[in-house]
Amino acid sequence: MKNEITYLGKVINVNSATVEAEISKEIPSSAPIISGRIHRIGQIGTLVKIPVGNLSLFGIVSSVSNAPSDLKDIPSHITQYPNRDYGSRFIQIQLLGERLGKEGFVKGVGTYPTINDEVHIVLEDDLQAIYGRFKDGLIEIGKHSSSEQLSVYLNLQNLILRHSCVLGSTGSGKSNTTANIAKEILNNYPGSRIVLVDIHGEYSSAFKEKAKTLRIDDAENPLFIPFWTMTYEELSYFLVGADEKSFERIENKRLREEITTLKKLNATKLRAGAINEDYVTADSPIPFDIKELWMKFHCEVNASYNSSVKEQQTPENMCFLERGNAAELKLPKFQPYVMGTAAPFKSQKQDMDQYCRKIISRLRDQRFSFMFDPGELANEKTGKDINDLLKTWIDHDKRLTILDLSGIPHELIDISVGLITRIIFDSMYWGRFESYTGRNRPILMIYEEAHSYLPKNETSSNTAGYSRKAVEKVFKEGRKFGMGAMVVSQRPSELSETILAQVGTFIALRLTNSSDKNAVQASAPNNMTDLIELLPSLRVGEAIVVGEAIIIPSRVRVHLVEPRPSSDDPNVVIAWMKKFIDHVDNYKKIVKALRERKPIK
Repeated sequence: MKNEITYLGKVINVNSATVEAEISKEIPSSAPIISGRIHRIGQIGTLVKIPVGNLSLFGIVSSVSNAPSDLKDIPSHITQYPNRDYGSRFIQIQLLGERLGKEGFVKGVGTYPTINDEVHIVLEDDLQAIYGRFKDGLIEIGKHSSSEQLSVYLNLQNLILRHSCVLGSTGSGKSNTTANIAKEILNNYPGSRIVLVDIHGEYSSAFKEKAKTLRIDDAENPLFIPFWTMTYEELSYFLVGADEKSFERIENKRLREEITTLKKLNATKLRAGAINEDYVTADSPIPFDIKELWMKFHCEVNASYNSSVKEQQTPENMCFLERGNAAELKLPKFQPYVMGTAAPFKSQKQDMDQYCRKIISRLRDQRFSFMFDPGELANEKTGKDINDLLKTWIDHDKRLTILDLSGIPHELIDISVGLITRIIFDSMYWGRFESYTGRNRPILMIYEEAHSYLPKNETSSNTAGYSRKAVEKVFKEGRKFGMGAMVVSQRPSELSETILAQVGTFIALRLTNSSDKNAVQASAPNNMTDLIELLPSLRVGEAIVVGEAIIIPSRVRVHLVEPRPSSDDPNVVIAWMKKFIDHVDNYKKIVKALRERKPIK
């Protein structure tokens, strides 16, 4: 075999992690032509083959040197010329897997090579044998960087349920890679379903007729996230800014009690099915009228009463001039109280004054209408409930749902993503054995710009951690109930370490920031650290793919998606070559959209 044209050199050093080989001096060129194709010898990231009897070991070149790594293992004929420049003649190889005879490639190594075993260049036929051809259970992500004819496939089972991430600096091709994976799934798997959380509104342009896009105030597909789906902790934080330190305060206990009471009153009226009120808590996702709750607190604090005794200042003893309207947030009017012993008297119940003011400020803020006025949901006349919300999100003919959160106030992104994730997770958990969902119809959640709401800690990100906790639960437990997740980020160093630790497949595009590259190296499989060193030198649209969804770690040219997500860079040269003419109405539409938080159509 030494006389074969694929012969590269021989093994000179073997340890548990790597193999070192000396490239033969008899190779006539550093770029031999084999079967009409140029092969670059010693390129980092390329594959090599080590035949051991009927077994072929495959490895990836991780480093190149002009001297062996360990001087003790230098052959005697080399030590005679210590000052000689040998060129790039020694390569470090990380073993990846093996192939017995004509059988399929298997990850992991059961037999190690020995000194002087031959090392050969991997040809197209070898690559085809490793990567295989398209079949059920695979999706094509792109072409191998060393061969334009060689398709690279991802194992769908492992990609989804073992979770994944798409990482890369701005402009490296993250959005294109994400859209490419989603389109491959939709085109080849008619029962698939995907929910893409898009906080910048970039992806609807890439899918158009293939996705259902929900956004705030959209006439056709409005996005609603009902406030009553929050846990009490989330709702109290959102309404009045309560935290763990304030949970023991009397007004917080009162707020919890009133919410629980209102939810129990509705327990037998639920459109998805009545439940026993004994099971109802402040955390139960049961609708209640937040405006009626506010009106009760407002009247209690601001009313005048027939009695000056606090215990006797009840709703029946309020002195109304005009009753208000809770649904319209119209304030009631009361008889003026007077100082002295004659009625009406001033309210002695001021405990809820501060909370009352905070709640009404939220209710009057139109930016929060997608939570406080959830359309037909939980409306007694329409008979719609959370089951209808779930069908809107995850069970429709498009199979891809894009949740466009670009119109949501920044301070609500954290809670919104957390709510969306928990509602879907709970539906998958409690319906895990149903024929139409759970384990029998898995779902993929994709989180775009994940670093902004899935941070390492809340201190640095100015979030309360609701979305991080919900998504971490998916990464830790979701696979058992048919729920997989993919995070997409340009700053992996800022992402939750728990999430990165649970990622099974890394799709890493160009990363130039050292802290981001180090974060990927720390989370990726241990024997792939040298391959991750290539990240700063990758071309646009090129990725290092490692992990459970790919048969062998690879450098891949990801397919270009058309139409593309609206995240590509504007063409500065073409734009600035034009001469623009000022108009009287310039920026009026922009300011109007800014104030209303509605995109210009």
